[in-house]
Amino acid sequence: MNLVLDFGNTRIKTAVFEGENLVEKKIFNSETELLNALHLFQNIQHCCIASVTGNHEAAAKMLSQKIHTLVFKADTKIPLKNLYKSSATLGSDRIAASVGAFSLFPNKNVLTVDAGTCIKYNFANAQNEYLGGAISPGIPMRLKAMNDYTHRLPLVDFDKNYEKLIGESTQESLLSGALLGSALEVDGMISHYLAQYPDLQVVITGGDSDYLCKQLKNRFFADQNILLRGLNTILNFNLEK
Repeated sequence: MNLVLDFGNTRIKTAVFEGENLVEKKIFNSETELLNALHLFQNIQHCCIASVTGNHEAAAKMLSQKIHTLVFKADTKIPLKNLYKSSATLGSDRIAASVGAFSLFPNKNVLTVDAGTCIKYNFANAQNEYLGGAISPGIPMRLKAMNDYTHRLPLVDFDKNYEKLIGESTQESLLSGALLGSALEVDGMISHYLAQYPDLQVVITGGDSDYLCKQLKNRFFADQNILLRGLNTILNFNLEK
């Protein structure tokens, strides 16, 4: 049994895999909450940890005392050829999401869109080479930025049910700009990739993907667990090596 942990900017996501099958998934709001619950994971033999925050060291130390633990770093072996020019600064979440998509769609041109704190576009070609992609502000970040960088615009909560094009108040105008603007951005990016790679497979994931999936016109495959699947694939790949 494998345990994988993704320390994201907002939450810590964990999953237990038996082979390629996801058996259990848990989400924690802090490292302290996670540490208090580690005893709940039973019959685990191997572990993989990815972190974009650096707040994983206590969990890594505790787990490594009991089971084989791999902390995913820039030099960790992956089943894709990494052609990213600044691989040392490549976020573990980005490459893990692409590996997760690769595990489902090998030998295909795959664009993985991860809609979380930031919206991340990650592309791997049919030769199983990771090339890179793009990063833009996520929906909550856009709403917060408009409040932070202006004197009078209010901070508006993310309403995933909002769909109106024309905002009839300041609050609705902010929602229209941030939410529908994000959806149009994602659709536009997908269309640009499709123009270059007509056989493109699009994979949508991330905490805000449920909203985007309702808005997108282009075809896609949705999987909320693609990053966790990627970490499990990376762990198994290194165990085989």
